[in-house]
Amino acid sequence: MNEILKLLKPYKSVSIIGMNKNVGKTTTLNHILKEARGSVSLGLTSIGRDGEELDRVTATEKPKIYIEKGTVIATAKQCLLNSDFTREIVRTTGINTPMGEVVICKALSDGYVDLGGPSVNSYMTNIKDQLLSLQCDLVIVDGALSRKTFASPAITEATVLSTGAALSRSMKTVISETKHTMDLLSLPHEQDRSILNVATKICDSGIVGIIYKDGTYKVLEVLTALEASKEIVEALSEQVSHVVIKGAVSDKLIKNIMTSTNLYKDITFLVEDGTKLFISSESLYRFHRQGGVIKVLNKITVVCITSNPKSPYGYEFPKDEFLKGLREAVNVPVFDVLGGK
Repeated sequence: MNEILKLLKPYKSVSIIGMNKNVGKTTTLNHILKEARGSVSLGLTSIGRDGEELDRVTATEKPKIYIEKGTVIATAKQCLLNSDFTREIVRTTGINTPMGEVVICKALSDGYVDLGGPSVNSYMTNIKDQLLSLQCDLVIVDGALSRKTFASPAITEATVLSTGAALSRSMKTVISETKHTMDLLSLPHEQDRSILNVATKICDSGIVGIIYKDGTYKVLEVLTALEASKEIVEALSEQVSHVVIKGAVSDKLIKNIMTSTNLYKDITFLVEDGTKLFISSESLYRFHRQGGVIKVLNKITVVCITSNPKSPYGYEFPKDEFLKGLREAVNVPVFDVLGGK
């Protein structure tokens, strides 16, 4: 069995997300589809749209998604009309996209598929569950430009991260950005069950909350987490053990807290998962170095990274050097699906 497929075997659902456009995400998907032929019953859907012949952003030719007979597909009606495989409609979903309602069908022949789906987490979870109910061994959710939030454990059990030269002309920058993304997605999971229970109550009733060392908690009156630094700083004291933040955590929020007080040190900041963090590697390093702690309520499992040394903008990295650099920077397997390494 192929190495990537081996890594995916323990899971029922996996998302493929890209660090940027044209980093080889569709090539990664085709690689998995090819290796699964005849051995794994697949369900397939997409965040937004993928599978069109020309990239709508760069106007470069994109690899098509090729499926085998028996694959179960969830895609928008307009995309289905653009596909060339013979199919049987299994059901409609009632979930609408700009490309029409998402329908679920079974492929009666091999062929190319144009994938399009919703861009709302709850809708995607619903579609994933419907595909699993149709006896799919593995459901693959194909991500879209910068939609790392769809690595969220609320949607799929595991994630494949695709990176490549299209991210930057500097190989060093691509490697460091990929490492930083992995650092965010792999933040430690809060293990204390009592803390997790209180954090869940806070997320159910508000945006930001404070947990005290005696186990009591308070929900802060804020509209969004992004502009909550003042309220968080005012609520901090030596009696606080955790700050719970639902939604996005920005660089600005972290910097404002660090420059306004020292009380954040030795307090654990709990976020939903690593996809909600939009902070620089410098801010993350400084926050940790000065005693701040960030943990997640829901763990993300990144099973591997795929690399693409070629950019559609006319340059490429030395593929062996790029692969070696990535493997030294991260602690998960890295594969060059273009070069077969």
